Amino acid sequence: MLKRFRMLPATAMAVALGCALMATASVPAAAQDKPKKEKKGKKEEPKGATIPASKAFGPAVKKMMDATNAKDAAALQAALTEGEGTAAEPGDKYWLNYYKLQLGILNKDKNLQAAGLDGMLDSGLTPADNLATYNFFAGNFAYSDKNYPKAIQRLEAAKAAGSTDPALPVLLMDSYLSNNQLDQGIALAKAAADASRAAGQQPSDQLYVRPIKALQAAKRNEEALDLMTLRLRDYGQPQVWRQTLFSVLQTSPRTGSVKDQESVTLDALRLMRAAGAMSDRLEYDEYSSLAAANALPGEAVAVIVEGEQKKVFTPEDSKLKPRREDQKARAGNEASTIVAYSKQASTLAKPQTAGATADVLVGYGHYADAIPAYQAAINGGGADTEMWTYRLGVAQALAGDKEAAKASFAKVTGARKRLAQLWVVKLDSPPAAAAAAPPAGS
Repeated sequence: MLKRFRMLPATAMAVALGCALMATASVPAAAQDKPKKEKKGKKEEPKGATIPASKAFGPAVKKMMDATNAKDAAALQAALTEGEGTAAEPGDKYWLNYYKLQLGILNKDKNLQAAGLDGMLDSGLTPADNLATYNFFAGNFAYSDKNYPKAIQRLEAAKAAGSTDPALPVLLMDSYLSNNQLDQGIALAKAAADASRAAGQQPSDQLYVRPIKALQAAKRNEEALDLMTLRLRDYGQPQVWRQTLFSVLQTSPRTGSVKDQESVTLDALRLMRAAGAMSDRLEYDEYSSLAAANALPGEAVAVIVEGEQKKVFTPEDSKLKPRREDQKARAGNEASTIVAYSKQASTLAKPQTAGATADVLVGYGHYADAIPAYQAAINGGGADTEMWTYRLGVAQALAGDKEAAKASFAKVTGARKRLAQLWVVKLDSPPAAAAAAPPAGS
């Protein structure tokens, strides 16, 4: 199931924000100690940025500073209450909110932290070095409150100020999606994923998962499949392949006859098997049934035996055992004679015979031998040329001829175009890590 992006817990955020404040602390001018007498020949450099506070506000802000340094929340609350009455200038209000933020951190009060940040940012006096940090956390708080327009405003400001927080792209993307700004969210997700890949890093899976779900909800299925295809470059675990291929079968337009549709389903299940993504008995049942119906007994038997070996079902399965035995009998000595048969001139002279023979060869694992038979079927022309072109690419891929396979897949434009694109992703992707990514859909 899809899980909504989870931001930092309030306690963890308070710690992170506190560290950020210590690293970029400013000093209220009215609360600074009197400067020490300079040593002869030396000039002391001021430490930190200085934001002026009025003379009337000085006593209160000095108390706020002392209470914060002592981590005395009660004293800080009293000083803030006192300061409310004397804060008149913009600098006064900046520091009032700064210490309001400090009190929020001491008390782990998220609402007070958010109010302090907003007050500081709205004052217009926030030092440039702090804008990225303050806007990021303000946006984070707005996101947690589901105030997505405000989250977008703050997070965009953080991005513009140069924030490099790894959570920013996902938070900003999800804010756009949650605010029904789907196109902006999708564009940001793609750009962020591309940037991560360009930097040699694996993009966050949320940059794919959340947009895919949003596109599916909007019934923009082809765009969802485009993103699912991109996701496989970075998350090629078997269950991600399985989920993607089922989405292809469920959302692709139903064209052609029932036999044509079943033929595409068979090719999708073949890719699922090649990706190591078959895990359910129903998949083995469907695959072996379609293989048997297409006069591919060797492939039907191989698929059932694979499921038994993986312990997806037992060798005594009441439905699959009889099918395995029936298809084994139908195959006879086909496995030992099919290669020689495929090389006969009479076989290659007829496109349908050549293509069907190539299918049988692939079912027995004779991938290299299937290639010339598929080429003969393609050269002969006919209504199934595109199917033979796609299957030629599969045979070339399984035979280890990556570049030839990609060239064949590039020619596929019909019902198998998506499958061809997925095969190219598989060819270009390294083996997936053992740990599995969560599914993209609900």
